[in-house]
Amino acid sequence: MAIKIVIASDSFKGSLTSAEVAAAAAAGINEVLPSADVVQLAVADGGEGTADTMVRSLGGEWVSCEVDDPLGRPVKAAYGVVGTPAGMTALIDMASASGLTLLTDSERDPMVTTTVGTGQMIVDAYRRGCRSFVIGIGGSATCDGGSGMLTALGFRFLDREGRELPPGGGALLSLASIDSSRAMTHVTRCRFTIISDVTNPLYGPDGAARVFGPQKGASPEMVESLDKALRRYADVVHVTTGRDVADSPGAGAAGGLGEAFLAFFNSELKPGVDAVLDLVGFDRAVQGASLVITGEGRIDSQTLFGKLPLGVCRRAAAAGVPTVAIAGMVADPVSLLKGGFAGVFPILRRVVPLDKAMSSREAAENVTAITASIANFYDSLTH
Repeated sequence: MAIKIVIASDSFKGSLTSAEVAAAAAAGINEVLPSADVVQLAVADGGEGTADTMVRSLGGEWVSCEVDDPLGRPVKAAYGVVGTPAGMTALIDMASASGLTLLTDSERDPMVTTTVGTGQMIVDAYRRGCRSFVIGIGGSATCDGGSGMLTALGFRFLDREGRELPPGGGALLSLASIDSSRAMTHVTRCRFTIISDVTNPLYGPDGAARVFGPQKGASPEMVESLDKALRRYADVVHVTTGRDVADSPGAGAAGGLGEAFLAFFNSELKPGVDAVLDLVGFDRAVQGASLVITGEGRIDSQTLFGKLPLGVCRRAAAAGVPTVAIAGMVADPVSLLKGGFAGVFPILRRVVPLDKAMSSREAAENVTAITASIANFYDSLTH
């Protein structure tokens, strides 16, 4: 019987995508074990680029639509669509519509930036027939509690005089009520899997404004205003929906977008690694495997705090399959071995300048070389 090896590596950022790592690793294995059954899975951890990885892995297609960027300007955003047993599923990175990379440094201002574009992407996907959604909520430029997204779905955010609030987190200080009479509840009742490794609550010392506001352009004064605004928002959301979720892990993700999904949608927040591995069918793929190969650009003790290679290692271990990890750089390998990896291997074969080491060609050749060595070593142990 042919040996089965599963490859499920994160990207080597700046060098290779997840799919490119898998292809280079498969080439190394096939050099030594040409009859091996090599399963290549493109995977990611839920951050920016997750939709791209999933579309590649699942054979989906890209769809583009025009939406509002964080400052309300028109921008082209793309999302993936795949067919699943449950029907059409949309794969969305909120950052493609509401992300920090869409703004210059001088434009960053979470008092006014909005998630309207994210909501517009959801509506567009629904109109195209999607009834299941997988949304990565990393890399946001916003701190509006997801109010912009909800506005795109017909919710109205009103002050005490019944006037609609302007977009942005700062305006939530004047929030008095949320009118859902025109809301697209047929959309919110669809199935939403929200991918986020952020476990922060909505407000408070560990909340969205205090922890993430500064990197989105908030001054100390803005941070205080935004935190108060999100407290006010949480109170009104509780009255409107009957759900008090502000302290739930992940409510503060993406400037409070997690709060909106938890309170208003048929949604489940999942750690990025587990959600992605579920989506690509990792548990099914690892059945009958003899070895799993994972990796990322740099592996160190921080990997043991929930990064993708550890998630792969744990899922493989549950199936009784050992996992080895490869990386451009390895630090603290003893801790990693104690953490469950059967082996940890740096891919560099010789000392070269950093820019050369990170070139896609050099990195791919190094991955191929180290996986050929791993395959040869494994084969020698089993024969």
